[in-house]
Amino acid sequence: MIEFCGKPLPNRSKYADIAQKKCHRLQGHRGKCSEFPFLKDLSKTHKRVADKIRRDATMTTGAAWKSHDAGPNRILRWVMLLSDEELARYDLFISELRPDVVAKLREKAAPYEDCIDAAIKLTWLVYQMPDAPIPTNEVREYLEAAIGPMYMATTTCEVCRLPISFDMFEEAKRGKALIETCHKNPRIHNADNVSLAHRECNIAQGSKTLDEFYAWIEGILERAGKL
Repeated sequence: MIEFCGKPLPNRSKYADIAQKKCHRLQGHRGKCSEFPFLKDLSKTHKRVADKIRRDATMTTGAAWKSHDAGPNRILRWVMLLSDEELARYDLFISELRPDVVAKLREKAAPYEDCIDAAIKLTWLVYQMPDAPIPTNEVREYLEAAIGPMYMATTTCEVCRLPISFDMFEEAKRGKALIETCHKNPRIHNADNVSLAHRECNIAQGSKTLDEFYAWIEGILERAGKL
């Protein structure tokens, strides 16, 4: 099992007292501590991809803007573990939002360490996508120690199981990514449950678990006489 350095890192966020950011380089490392050492190469060569991994792993989804009706635009997942009363201390008045918005924010909540583990898993998957850059030996050894062996050009959409190319990150239209972070169970955010999917596949799955989604599709095919 991989052992992280764990040294506390400076945190200027107004939510700093909720969860302590930590160094996730390997225990006994030399040099500067880092929260996301596994993203250091992608941050240099494909910053948009690295930023997406970091954002999707640590932040909830949200409206395109902050509003009283729609709620906060992206918020740290571990913040949403707090009670309504605790959130009010940070000027987040959850009880005033629509019930469906509250449910969506709550189901996206996850502890800090689960979010970091999810970021590691997503990075591991990204490097195994067809057309992906080759990771440095240091990053590959880190990811394999954390998740498992890597096999190049093997990552597929979690929903439809077709290959998803790294090049699709660059082909995304403004405001509409072609690749999205998905969850086998939309109400659980951790390394075991997180993956990648085509945007249209992720939208089709919606709030269903993958098993529920496949059963729903099977039912449609049976009623249509296609099975």
